[in-house]
Formats: sequence, structure tokens, C-alpha cells
Amino acid sequence: MENLFEQASQNTRRSPLAERMRPERLIHFEEQKGILGPGKPLRRAIENDSLGSVILHGPPGTGKTTLARIVARMTRSHFETINAVMAGVADIRKVVKEAGERRSLYGEGTILFIDEIHRFNKAQQDALLPFVESGLVILIGSTTENPLFTVNRPLISRSRLFRLEPLSEGAILRVLKRALEDSENGLGQYKTDFQEGALEYIASISNGDARGALNCLEMAVMTTPPGGEGVRVVTLEAVRESCGGRILQYDRQDEHYDVISAFIKSMRGSDPQATLYWLARLISAGEDPEFICRRIMIHAAEDVGLADPRALLVATAASQAVERIGFPEARIIMAEAALYVALAPKSNSVVTGIDSAIKTVEDLRAAGVPDHLRDSSYFRLEKLAGSGKKNQYKYPHAYPGGYVRQQYLPDNLLDREFYSPSESGEEKEIKKMLERLKNFNSY
Repeated sequence: MENLFEQASQNTRRSPLAERMRPERLIHFEEQKGILGPGKPLRRAIENDSLGSVILHGPPGTGKTTLARIVARMTRSHFETINAVMAGVADIRKVVKEAGERRSLYGEGTILFIDEIHRFNKAQQDALLPFVESGLVILIGSTTENPLFTVNRPLISRSRLFRLEPLSEGAILRVLKRALEDSENGLGQYKTDFQEGALEYIASISNGDARGALNCLEMAVMTTPPGGEGVRVVTLEAVRESCGGRILQYDRQDEHYDVISAFIKSMRGSDPQATLYWLARLISAGEDPEFICRRIMIHAAEDVGLADPRALLVATAASQAVERIGFPEARIIMAEAALYVALAPKSNSVVTGIDSAIKTVEDLRAAGVPDHLRDSSYFRLEKLAGSGKKNQYKYPHAYPGGYVRQQYLPDNLLDREFYSPSESGEEKEIKKMLERLKNFNSY
């Protein structure tokens, strides 16, 4: 645990630029007007020092920790911070014990900031719950993941959820320019001359991550040697080399679900361009290729089905090929499979069919298997019992065309239809075949 004010007494020049440039007041906080605009409940609560338990969630570099530090400076309550990666139940108990003593002796409240609260397991979150519920501690949790998936429901129900959005390119540019002008905490002590488009490039590739943008800026400036009159001329190429690739705002519990949902819906909607874009997002974010292949296989069965039975074969073969080959070539195999199922005719008749059958099984009393469909051992027992029952099963291959019409459903479901083929793709021919079979011959 550490006090959030302690860094002021340290040599700030050795801290990363992103750390040194954190805003200290709400008026310097970039964007987030949806939750921090004038008159918004969260802003009023902070300004009035009446904040209740909240969970701040959103992509990296959007200001969750910075906002907590601003609260620390503005509150009259004692402020404690815990990093969920390092802390355990014992740390929580220590904070709670001290909070109880502080309230009893001085009437002072305690605000507990837990960074990366999604890292707490269920036992750790449960240990905290009674004290949040009683108000002994006011919780500020921050997470880059969707709290609905990573934070206990009881804890969520006792907190307000606030999402911080990625910063716009304009906001990132303002952050970068402030850093270049600030001689105390920023890079203002260096003479710099940025080539046209260089700062804009940083703002563009940061994808709304202020921390990532500042890290990139610092690297570009500090690795550019001073030239004439001590001016560091930072070229676009130097910026590209310093920043590396685009900063992807993608995490495994929040945007993970959004991006995979967009990928699936693009395949379902038969849009090959969007299918490839969202697939590229998944690949670039480091998603497990096995997971991607599973989603393609599911889509092939769920949304293509028997309209093109080969879709599932292609998807399954692609999954096996990806496992054997790996990257970078795996990207081509996944793209081929995704495009195949995206462009295939669509039908969800398989889904509605099996779901309807399962609902019937759940809703109706299980009927007995018709005698002629029973296992042969049934008739051996009947013969031993002297019942005289004979197996009336008709072997289809003994009849012309390899088909004979006979009862396969239980008596109470004789007219029930579960699978109803569509007019899409090969199901159109399946539908015609079923119509022919109905009139092929009688029972």
C-alpha cells in the first residue's frame, strides 16, 4: 500500500512522462463529459466530497487512476490505495481495521482505491463486501475489464458503475502539446521541432490511450539527438520507430466480447469486408486462434447449417490446419474459413429444430419408445415372457429407394415437426426431398 501523495516528494524526472503529466484537478481532466461534465452526478459527488462506492471501468489510458488521485486530493476522508495484483485478504483486513479505528477515534471516513480490482478473486472480494455495505470504507475500484464479468454481483450492486471512454485524437493532441510545453513535469526543457504530421501520427495510433501516447512521445523525444542550437528535430519516421504498432484497445473481458460479437454478426450478415476487418482485430490483439476457429465452426453450424453443409467441413478443416501450421500462415487459413461461411447461404433451421425438440422434451412427459424401434434385447425378454410380441421394424434398405415410411416419433408426437428446412441454399432441395418422402408410401 502507498499514499497517493508520496510521489510529490520523489524525483519526478525519473518517473515516466505519463506519470508526471497526470492532471491534478478536474478542470484539467480530458473529456469524459458523459460522467464528469458540469452538473453530472459523479462530478458533483467529487466536488462536494460526498462520493459513494464506485467502480471505474474502461480501456487503458483513459484516466481511471488519475481520477482516483484527484479524489484523493479533494476529499477530507483518509485515502488508501491497494493494487489488486500485489494485495491479499490480509491487506484488506488491515485497511478495514485501521478504518474502524479511524472512525471511532477521529470520526474520519476512509476511501479505499483498488487498482485492477478485476484481479481480486472471489474470496478477496467477499472479504471486502461487508465493509463496503456498512459504509466503513468507500470503495473506488478501477478495471480495464467489464465489471459485470469480473466483479462479484453483490459488490456491483453496492457500487455505481462509470465507464471512461477512449480519448479523441483532439484530446490526445492537447495532452501531447501540454507535455511539450510543461518545463516542470513535461518535456518543455528540451527544444523540439516535430515534423508535420508526427504528433498527429501519435494521436492516431494511440487509439484513445493517453498513457500510451505520452510514452511514445517521450521515447521519440529522448531518442532524438539534439542538432543545431540544441533543437531535437523529431521526424515522422522517428516517431514511427519509437511508437511501434498501433495501440490496440482490446481486453479479454470487455472489448473481447464486443469484437468477437462484431466478427460473428458480420459473418452472419454475409459481409466479407467487415468479416476480414474484425478477424484482423482479433488476430492483432493476440486472441487465441483456437478460440477464433471455434467461433467460425459454431457460426458454420448455427447460421449456415444445412443450407451449405460444407461450411462446417471447411471450418473444422481450418481449425485443424491452424493448429498444425501456426502463425503467420494461420491468418490465411482463418480468413478463408471465415469468408467461406460469411458468403455461404444462411439458415438457422438446425438451431430452431434442435431447440424446439429440447423444449418439447422439457415440457412434455417422456413417452415410451415405439416397440418396433426398441433394442432387440427387448424382444428376447418378451419372447421369454411368452407375450408373443414380434419386432415389426421395417429395414429401409429392404425397400425400393432405401426408404419406407414408418413411425419414428412416440405416439403423442406423431404430427410434430421440429426441423423445417428453409428456401436457402441446399435446404431448398432438402425441403423438396422431404415433400417427396411424405408421399412415397404409407405406413
